[in-house]
Amino acid sequence: MVFQTDWLQILADCKNNVKERMAPYFKKLGQPQPDLGIGAGGDPIKQVDLAAEKAIVDTLKEHEISFTLISEESGFKEFGKKASQCYVTTDPIDGTTNLMRGVPFYATSIAVSSELTISTVYAALVTDLFHGTTYTALKGRGAYRDGRGITPSKTVSLEEAVIGLDLNTYKVKKIAPRLTNLIQRTKHIRHFGANALEMCYVADGTTDAFVDIRGKLRATDIAAACLIVQEAGGKITTSEGKPLDVKLDPQQKAEFVAAGNAGIHRTILSLIKPEKEAE
Repeated sequence: MVFQTDWLQILADCKNNVKERMAPYFKKLGQPQPDLGIGAGGDPIKQVDLAAEKAIVDTLKEHEISFTLISEESGFKEFGKKASQCYVTTDPIDGTTNLMRGVPFYATSIAVSSELTISTVYAALVTDLFHGTTYTALKGRGAYRDGRGITPSKTVSLEEAVIGLDLNTYKVKKIAPRLTNLIQRTKHIRHFGANALEMCYVADGTTDAFVDIRGKLRATDIAAACLIVQEAGGKITTSEGKPLDVKLDPQQKAEFVAAGNAGIHRTILSLIKPEKEAE
């Protein structure tokens, strides 16, 4: 099933359908939004999120794929007679706040796995819904941006590097001490507001690393981008340097360091150690 199915084509069809279904909602983004409750991931549901999710589900059904959906909006849902043969983890719109406020940085993220763990993801797509750039990967077959192979940055100096850093959390006072040394050593700190897409920027060398140690980000946000970073040749682990292998569940949280190469990854890990481990 893994590569007997043309997943890259199917994911591309999902992407195209998402873009088409979202179009009518762009005119309504500045208007008051109906209360649709809270999604499985804990965030308020927007109409455009549901439209994007339905576009993905409908496309997979059109291709006669049996699958279990793991979505930030709807949680777990089974489709087809053999729903356990593959798992489709999606954040229909990563960066919904950006979209609603007119910030041009938001994406659709879709990952296909054989089990409910991030290490078993074997096909992935993250598409920039504003600029039209699409990142894809198949396990063992490399990562691509708009069909062309990508490789990450070789920069190892923090003074030269552009580092993504997510500080969006009420726990900022708790994690700030761990990040102080990294911030002091890094000249160019960035955060754009759609983490899956920011990870893809690490994969193609646009940025040199992306750090999120909040323990707040959902596994569904990074399932696809994690494979893309790895297949491009980047390095991604927990902040303790351990393999990143979390359960694929809208409630599962993750923290990680993604970097373009082992050198800068090692430097970042040495600077963000918990206080009891710091030398």
